[in-house]
Amino acid sequence: MCLNLENGSCVRGELPDGCKMCGPGRKMVLFVTGLCDADCFYCPLSEHKKNMDVVYADEMPVQSDDDIIEEALAIGATGTGITGGDPLKTVERTAHYIRLLKDRFGRSHHIHLYTATFDPEKARVLAEAGLDEMRFHPPPETWATFERTPLYSRLKEIIELPMHIGLEIPALPDMKDAIVHLIEVADVMGVEFINLNELEFSETNYEAMLGKGYRVKSDIASAVEGSEEMAREIAKEMDVRMAIHYCSASFKDGVQLRNRLRNRAENTAKEYELPTEDGTILKGLIYCDDAPALVEILKKDFDVPDELMHLDVERRRIEIAPWIIEEIHDELEGCSSYVVEEYPTWDRLEVERIPLGD
Repeated sequence: MCLNLENGSCVRGELPDGCKMCGPGRKMVLFVTGLCDADCFYCPLSEHKKNMDVVYADEMPVQSDDDIIEEALAIGATGTGITGGDPLKTVERTAHYIRLLKDRFGRSHHIHLYTATFDPEKARVLAEAGLDEMRFHPPPETWATFERTPLYSRLKEIIELPMHIGLEIPALPDMKDAIVHLIEVADVMGVEFINLNELEFSETNYEAMLGKGYRVKSDIASAVEGSEEMAREIAKEMDVRMAIHYCSASFKDGVQLRNRLRNRAENTAKEYELPTEDGTILKGLIYCDDAPALVEILKKDFDVPDELMHLDVERRRIEIAPWIIEEIHDELEGCSSYVVEEYPTWDRLEVERIPLGD
């Protein structure tokens, strides 16, 4: 039986440990490099990450180890998902980050990793660093004959390492038979789970996906027609020991990302900022010719406490609690006032700006 999860996802068997933390938004996404040899036609990476040797902690570019720890604390992370590119292209860097996180947050901080590299020695390096779970991505051309490829013997060796081993692939709707075969072979090998991700269009894979004959399933979705139905059929029909988890595109955006942003908003919001249910932050802005002088007026004439406003010298503005600026904006002559909605990410991307007054 396939147990239904949020936003159309489902699982047959035990949900992988790494996935259990994704739903509540407690998994930091650590992108360790955009370098990769796989060249998958459906790769969704953006141009500023694909084939670029860059590091990101969630949406934040990483300049130092402290950036990674800061982001993990900001979202209240109980675990980390290491991704790329292919993290095994920079295996020593990846091992360093694993040790960094385990040293800072303890052994209970769960770390899983995605890779297309079936290399027992590199896998051993990561296992010794403390990696809990590896998710392998065999290329589609190997699925129907996996037991006759070199990847098969390498994976058998990797399975003996002290960590959980699974597969993670996109649910290509025209390759059901090949996916079923891959699952049957992996199940006999002792692979613990397979994640079937709903196939999606992105800006960088759009032309290649159309060239393969794939189409979007609706006018408002980026997911591919038939991907969900095929994956759910497999999870429902197959009788295997290993867990089969189908993860929908809307789960990643509507549940995982939203909850992570909500956690970050709750943990990082200032006294004058208001977290919302959508994981954004509301705050007021005041622009005027003499912002420092206005701060003193707000204190003296409007009894605004220091903790409910902030003078942003660089941007020449005052940040203030939205509930306060909504009450007093009409009394601030010569000033422009707004309520803004921002994402709680490191760059505070602005979603909307609402002017107050005429």
